[in-house]
Amino acid sequence: MNIVISGGTGFVGKQLAETLIEKGHHVYILTRSPEKKLDTKQVTYIGWLKKGFDPLSQLPEIDAVVNLAGTSLFGKWTKEKKEDIRSSRLEATETLVDMIGKMSKKPKVFVSGSAVGYYGTSEQDAFTEDTTKRGQDFLADVTYEWEETAKQAKSLGIRTVLARFGIVLGDKGALPLMQLPFRYFAGGKLGSGEQWLSWIHVQDAAGLIAYAIEQDSIKGPLNVTAPSPRRNKDFSKTLAKTLHRPYWTAAPAPVIQKALGEMSTLVLEGQCVYPKKALDSGYQFRFPALSDALEQAL
Repeated sequence: MNIVISGGTGFVGKQLAETLIEKGHHVYILTRSPEKKLDTKQVTYIGWLKKGFDPLSQLPEIDAVVNLAGTSLFGKWTKEKKEDIRSSRLEATETLVDMIGKMSKKPKVFVSGSAVGYYGTSEQDAFTEDTTKRGQDFLADVTYEWEETAKQAKSLGIRTVLARFGIVLGDKGALPLMQLPFRYFAGGKLGSGEQWLSWIHVQDAAGLIAYAIEQDSIKGPLNVTAPSPRRNKDFSKTLAKTLHRPYWTAAPAPVIQKALGEMSTLVLEGQCVYPKKALDSGYQFRFPALSDALEQAL
């Protein structure tokens, strides 16, 4: 298949490209700086989102489009940062849907990134793709707008998958930051430690997206999480054990809130999310257990 990826130079995007290449597909990566990239036999870099770039004119017939573009959530959530988080996702999604609409032969599937933040946060409730209620905080609002924009592809007759990512574990992303306190023998729970953390190994994140591309039965919301979410205190204990470091301190919530501001909700609050649709459709996780995922990632 010919598959387009936006955000293909990022942490998850790179792994997805590798996974698709291993399956024999040709990957077209949309980037703002194609001149800095080197094409290969199975990877072509195409410029977009800058004046003078016309990706549609450089693409052959496309079978699938994957949208992973969007600025990082990390960093102090100033007014400007929050607008960048929102606008970067909506602009990329709108551009892709518009591009799909102009294709003479439409792709079979559009997989658009989202996040488990859609569900809001809770220490008691568990969420699956069948959950209809959404959260009311900043991230829930952003993911709602993001998904509504992506759903425009559905009106074009395209099978549309809304990939709600949990915390992705690997050598990039959140894990390098999460392990730092433990490396310096100062690791422990964050805040109460009761908040849920829905995670997935990067190889499974890419594997599940590739699986969703191939499975015609998968459409709508898709939780891209492992089947074993953990509370922060349990996640931290497993991380400490994997790193052979003590688990003994606790970072008080007020300290984290002062340091991170509104972004502190990412680490002090969470959601218990299960990948019901992935399991029901037969996807086989490579790393269903947290200990194995951390062992490989670290």
